Amino acid sequence: MRTVEIIGYKRETLGKKSAKDLRAEGLAPCVIYGGEEPIHFAVPMYLFKDIIYTPEVCFVNINIEGVEKTAIIQDYQLHPISEVLLHADFLELNESKPIKMEVPVKFVGSSPGMQMGGKLVAKLRKIKVKALPANMPENVEVSIEGLELGKSVRVGAIEAKDYEILYNDSVTVGSIAIPRALRSAMDAADAE
Repeated sequence: MRTVEIIGYKRETLGKKSAKDLRAEGLAPCVIYGGEEPIHFAVPMYLFKDIIYTPEVCFVNINIEGVEKTAIIQDYQLHPISEVLLHADFLELNESKPIKMEVPVKFVGSSPGMQMGGKLVAKLRKIKVKALPANMPENVEVSIEGLELGKSVRVGAIEAKDYEILYNDSVTVGSIAIPRALRSAMDAADAE
């Protein structure tokens, strides 16, 4: 799993005014929990570009005034208009405790339906999985090998190696859609 490094500074005061002042300085108020006690800290907002403004998932190595913690981003809030980061919550990782994360879906293989002009439609862009930190995948590979026009692949068809998929097996991950032009050509051929 990819790891991103960020540097944080302990927060002396908590509350709305303090958080507003931090944001005015370009810092995002954050908290990390999951250890002995929660740690409140602030991080320069630009360091989040590789964490939340990307479809990829990652572990975060946080250096808070010399104390290093490995974590995942658990939750964050963005301003509804300006999309400025308002707050971020991190969960400290413990190598012996499983964690839950949403990881991107990666479609692999070639589909006869796509070769005939069909289009791959992703119903799920991310899948929630549960695994130990050492076994957490960067993405979940979904095979579309042999998928015909109009057919779909479901969660039950995914081979989970060292992780557990937290979705029902009947949920559709992706399908091969029949384009309108191809459908009308097929209907015309059937009518003859």
